[in-house]
Amino acid sequence: MQTKTEESPTRERKRGDRIKVGVVGATGMVGQRFVQLLSDHPWFELTAVAASSSSAGKSYKEAVDWKVSPEIPQKARELTVGESAPPLDCELVFSSLPGSVAGEVEEEFARAGYPLFSNASSHRMDRLIPLVIPEVNPDHLGLIEGQKEERGWSGFIVNNPNCSAVGLTMVLKPLQIRFGLEKVMVVTQQALSGAGYPGEASLDMVGNVLPSISGEEEKLATEPLKMLGSLREGGIERAEIAISPQCSRVNVADGHLETISFALKKEVGLEDVKRSFSSFRPETEKLDLPSSPKKALVLLEGDDRPQPRLDVERGAGMSTSIGRVRECPVLDYKLVLLSHNTIRGAAGGSLLNAELAWRRGYLND
Repeated sequence: MQTKTEESPTRERKRGDRIKVGVVGATGMVGQRFVQLLSDHPWFELTAVAASSSSAGKSYKEAVDWKVSPEIPQKARELTVGESAPPLDCELVFSSLPGSVAGEVEEEFARAGYPLFSNASSHRMDRLIPLVIPEVNPDHLGLIEGQKEERGWSGFIVNNPNCSAVGLTMVLKPLQIRFGLEKVMVVTQQALSGAGYPGEASLDMVGNVLPSISGEEEKLATEPLKMLGSLREGGIERAEIAISPQCSRVNVADGHLETISFALKKEVGLEDVKRSFSSFRPETEKLDLPSSPKKALVLLEGDDRPQPRLDVERGAGMSTSIGRVRECPVLDYKLVLLSHNTIRGAAGGSLLNAELAWRRGYLND
């Protein structure tokens, strides 16, 4: 299989081939999750890891302070860590770089001909870069052509959204389709792992809740509007929905819990709202994507669900759980949702985007 360089575009793929992939930012928490999820992936083969200059030249096992599972995947242990710049010994790149440095690095990879799937925040609101949840807006991959035409990139960038925006947008999508949405109030209780490692100071979190997370509320107010918007020539026409978020950090390891209230454009009954979730069958469920859960939305009964401890691993961490759907005396209805922030909201979501792009033919010449 041909290795991607600045002069060698991804060739047309034969049935049974696996794509050689690399992870930049591979030593961080999200980077580790990428490495873990790629260890036995049927379509992708991890052949390159990259990180900061202080890690470059070391073996991955020497460079990483591994946290996400008991053992580093065997195939990754002896890979030599490279610099976070092209060329890398791969054909496709996953980026878990910090937003403060990701922007120019990711564009450099796109200019060099690499398809790059980013978890970073730098390009999420760029009009030519798709911000994608496959079950919500797979057609937004059409923006890729604009990157090539307007910016002259031989590769491209696709983004997945903020971790708290994933679950919210997944839940809003069937409501938007069936009834239309006017207003959304959302309060998040976000897990410690969302802050990376080492994260929040222990004395700030033990027996405590932090009532704000820098930058989160702005992302939650804007990113869903892009994803729920319509693909138009030259960009996305954003959905017209008023979203008011409040974000807090709680002492939970994994899983973002969100309580939302919403006003609909149509008058509908409680059972209609529940049915919109239980009957939601996105087109991606028919594509047999390796990372796609059997059910994107899982509707739970009982007043005590969902809970991070009991429900965060549903669908191997890729499903969004919904519970406590009931009438709201201020808006129309309210509910509780739960999404795994480092799997669905980060590395797993980006893998699913890459799988969708392959299935849609964007990874062939």
